Amino acid sequence: MPSLKDIRGRIGSVRNIAQITRAMEMVAASRMKRAQDAILAARPYSDELRDALSRVAAVVGEEVDPLLARRPVKRVALIMVTTDRGLAGSLNANAIRAALRWTQERVEQRTGDGEGRVEIEAITIGRKGRDGLRRAGIPIAAHFPQLGDRPAFSDVTPIARLVTEDFLDGKYDEIDVVYSTFISTLTQRPEIAPLLPIATPKQEEGAEARNDEYLFEPSPREVLGRLLPHFVAIDLYRAVLENQASEQSARMIAMRNSTDNAHELIDDLVLVYNKTRQATITREMIEIASGAEALGG
Repeated sequence: MPSLKDIRGRIGSVRNIAQITRAMEMVAASRMKRAQDAILAARPYSDELRDALSRVAAVVGEEVDPLLARRPVKRVALIMVTTDRGLAGSLNANAIRAALRWTQERVEQRTGDGEGRVEIEAITIGRKGRDGLRRAGIPIAAHFPQLGDRPAFSDVTPIARLVTEDFLDGKYDEIDVVYSTFISTLTQRPEIAPLLPIATPKQEEGAEARNDEYLFEPSPREVLGRLLPHFVAIDLYRAVLENQASEQSARMIAMRNSTDNAHELIDDLVLVYNKTRQATITREMIEIASGAEALGG
């Protein structure tokens, strides 16, 4: 049985942990509100831009811009967006598990020309994703640390430029991005979305074709040559913001659960302390009474 001093030490340690997790919960809550506002503001712009550009791309056709071109898929790049830090519950584990499951399915597919299997490389944003994919044996082509608590569009632009150039150079035939999409404070869901080539309504299953007519100045090639790379960066920026909001929400909930568990453990330890103290007092009283009886006899 542990001594009273040991139990008091454990109670003090758990109480200190509860104070730390409570402070981390408050910090995550303040960051969560800012991250949620950022993604809720970015979603309408991203959705409208996707809708407009996809309709324009459907009118002009794939031959106008190489970012619209579809070719037999032999090499795929997966952009993995996770966090650098842990203490976010199962957020990163769920995203990594979804990425590995998707990777296994793609690797088992045949290439577009039927020769060999699809090759997959990863481009990671965040240390947790890099470590998880590396343990699974997936090649890491490039790694970027997490972009901080307030990621800016300029932080994502170099990454978008890198993957765009790789796609144009033919290094990859398809580029996808996996991240944790923000549903609510209690719910975050891993999502894998195509990034390149940019899909048009005619290429998306179940979408209705529209007969929009556009006048381009100076030309469709020049207009889309400026807009499509920007759209790729916007899409990637949205993924980063979604993951950021998901991270702060998951961390706040995880820290709240940790604080509640610490308080429950303190209550259990206090009960053990009282029982141990009572047993100690009872034993000492019995020893005193036995000693007095022996002296009196």
